[in-house]
Amino acid sequence: MKFFIIIITVCTYTISCIAQTSDSLSNNSCFRQELFESDDILQICLQGEIRKLFSDRGDNAIYHPIRFSYQENNNTFHLNIRVKTRGHFRKLRKNCFTPPLLLNFDTIPNLKSSLFSGQNKLKLVTSCKSEQYILREYMVYKLYQLISPNHFKARLVKLCFEDTKKGKRTKSEYGILLEHQKHMAERNQSKLIKKLHVNPMKTDREKFLKMAIFQFLIGNTDWSIQYLHNIKLIGNLNTTDLIPIPYDFDMSGIVNTSYAMPAVALQLKSVRERLFRGYCIKDMKEFQPILNHFISLKSDIYELYQANDLLDKAYKKNTLKYLDQFYKIISDEKLSEKAFQYPCKTNGTGNIVIKGLKK
Repeated sequence: MKFFIIIITVCTYTISCIAQTSDSLSNNSCFRQELFESDDILQICLQGEIRKLFSDRGDNAIYHPIRFSYQENNNTFHLNIRVKTRGHFRKLRKNCFTPPLLLNFDTIPNLKSSLFSGQNKLKLVTSCKSEQYILREYMVYKLYQLISPNHFKARLVKLCFEDTKKGKRTKSEYGILLEHQKHMAERNQSKLIKKLHVNPMKTDREKFLKMAIFQFLIGNTDWSIQYLHNIKLIGNLNTTDLIPIPYDFDMSGIVNTSYAMPAVALQLKSVRERLFRGYCIKDMKEFQPILNHFISLKSDIYELYQANDLLDKAYKKNTLKYLDQFYKIISDEKLSEKAFQYPCKTNGTGNIVIKGLKK
């Protein structure tokens, strides 16, 4: 009977792969999703001239040859890849000693047998100031996965660097591997929209409100549709409505990094102060189904944090209180109206567009 069940599982998986391919997804779609289907912490190490890599932080950073090692099923595998620095705020040496990185797998032959089969380029979020910040940001990716099926997948890793020229190896610290944006779009049967200055009202209203209220929940104001700042837009092949996909949450109140500061124009005291940055919708009845959605997920969201043993106990306690504040607002008619009607105020800061650091 067990053998029969295994055969059925394999056949179902194969049929699923064929179906995906027929839907114009790339031939490696089934392989590449393996990487992000597990919540196990992946052990990886980057070996090469690490000091030279970390020093290359300019606007025209180049790729450096790196030996990429990872562990799977108690075995160690090695891949010769190319790596370069990326990002904006966290890329600057004055802000972070270890810059965020872009891993490029596109020159590797016979990658199909690897856990990284189907991958081309992957963003690696590295530890900045504190490992705890990485864990907190990873949790936000997991949180949004509860809220919306349209999200980025993320994989928590333990990461070390070995400088072969200096003969030094760092201790392992947490990092985040982020699903490639094109793979994310394909998984949602959509394509990326790279056009700037898109009016937020052109997005799917329900999906926009879920995203915007999620940003309010986590205390994040560092995003904009118009400038694609910490937002990717995807277009569903069956509709003209656009779907906003958020990412990069280290400036949010729930992550609460030591370097996080709200934009001066928003006139907020700290990132812990919530501000709804959606567009003006005067009828509060339109918010209610979305607020009910968040209320229905309350126990799952709290459990997400309560069950995580990697988080600092004090942070966990403060985060639950921060969530309490959010649920107090959305459960009270007057408080929710005050919060979500803010963009309708002509003298408020609710319609300021955050451009970010992109040129």
